[in-house]
Amino acid sequence: MALKAGIVGLPNVGKSTLFNCLSSAKAQAANFPFCTIDAQMGQVSVPDERLTKLAELVHPGRIVPAVCDIVDIAGLVKGASQGEGLGNQFLANIRECDAIIHVLRCFDDPNIVHVDGSVDPVRDKEIIDAELQLKDLETVENRIKKVEKQAKVGGDKAAKTEYEVLLKFRDALNQGLSARTVTFDTEEEEEAAKNQFLLTTKPVLYVCNVDDTSAAEGNAFTKAVAEAIQGENAEMLIISAQTEADIAELETYEEKQMFLEDMGLSESGCNRLIKAIYHLLTLQTFITAGEMEVKAWTFRRGWKAPQCAGVIHTDFEKGFIRAEVIKYDDYIKYGSESAVRDAGKMSVEGKEYEVQDGDIMHFRFNV
Repeated sequence: MALKAGIVGLPNVGKSTLFNCLSSAKAQAANFPFCTIDAQMGQVSVPDERLTKLAELVHPGRIVPAVCDIVDIAGLVKGASQGEGLGNQFLANIRECDAIIHVLRCFDDPNIVHVDGSVDPVRDKEIIDAELQLKDLETVENRIKKVEKQAKVGGDKAAKTEYEVLLKFRDALNQGLSARTVTFDTEEEEEAAKNQFLLTTKPVLYVCNVDDTSAAEGNAFTKAVAEAIQGENAEMLIISAQTEADIAELETYEEKQMFLEDMGLSESGCNRLIKAIYHLLTLQTFITAGEMEVKAWTFRRGWKAPQCAGVIHTDFEKGFIRAEVIKYDDYIKYGSESAVRDAGKMSVEGKEYEVQDGDIMHFRFNV
């Protein structure tokens, strides 16, 4: 399944530097606002050490990790909801993304200008939040005008449910809260809420871009951000984009690991970021392993075997018969598919099987 995450933030917070670290694409990075004018797309592999370990046993022709599309979206300013700056383009690009990576500047550097003259990540967060909320409020108000009469006068149950949902959204947005903070009582309300496609319902990962000395523990700025997002149903990650850029310049895995150890880090920020996005979107991975390839496939937590089969090909889902499943730990323990089978550790699952992260799958189907 395709996954797209958009990197957003005010100008000069480190968006493009982070994008360059994540992606093989090279966005322009410079010390002036609107350096990034057009949204730029890159693709990054999802880190998964299990693929390498399986490949050591299977010896496939290739290893194919899951991938995530990353979009570097133009910097936003106050008034974007009314089309100021590159506002309309910015908001349109966000609407196309599954998740938002909101980069906040959490470092002091007199050589890098700030559009508002000082470093205050909570203020910066609130600027972008406000613009997205204002745009959502406009969307909700327009929709209320269309369904209000039908909900109050007619007997349309769906219209009444949608109207109630819209009122809850409006109340939250008028209080300066994002739509994702609203909770609903029924499945019908939840479905109606999803169909509004509001900007502030999208999952958000706040990335605190710090100086290299704060990469491991954070600083006063990151503590302020952590406090500000409590109860917001969002997640936060601390990264030094410049440190990640330095790591990207190193050639060997050993050099990168030594650099990370010197910084007091166990894993690169880029790897942690991609994993955090997966967690944010409740995404997991199942694996297919054979002589041709060891490949990771993305699915949403809670999906059953036929849905996961459909990730490979729609015919697999339509003609699903059964799934042969090996747990990753069992494959590593016994060393091969045949050894797992002989040990009685391969299970045969039907349509109701809920696929687990790391399952090694082989689907049987007939169309």
